[in-house]
Amino acid sequence: MQDKMMDNLNAQTRQMFEPMRKINSLMLNNMEKMTQYQLESMKRYSQMGTERIRSATEIEDAESLRDFGTRQAEMMNELSQQMLEDARAMSEMSLQFKSEMETLFKEAGSRMAEQAGNAGNVDSAGASSDGGGKNDQPAKANSQASRKNS
Repeated sequence: MQDKMMDNLNAQTRQMFEPMRKINSLMLNNMEKMTQYQLESMKRYSQMGTERIRSATEIEDAESLRDFGTRQAEMMNELSQQMLEDARAMSEMSLQFKSEMETLFKEAGSRMAEQAGNAGNVDSAGASSDGGGKNDQPAKANSQASRKNS
């Protein structure tokens, strides 16, 4: 009998923590994805900056300075395009994360409602089996009252 009670307790504990485990897993996966993407972006930006510094060290005369200025303007355009793409990608990841979180919360809410409904059915079945539920006092209070009368 004790084994059955422990098994029931373990099953109930698993059910209780399952939604939290799913949420934590989703948050961790999202954090890993975002971090990886940001690291890749930082690598691209630092490579662009390093290339520009190398180009600047190769300036020898007015003509190479003019070429450097032209390439600098092109690089700035490329950089702004890359930043827009990165912002779009981060926004898409955030929206996907939001929708997955909403789905998990809906599932957890429906499970809780279902469990509450099941618990209500068990309570009403227990109340009708003890003689209509007319005696609402706890068993301990009744037993103490009967001791005082004896």
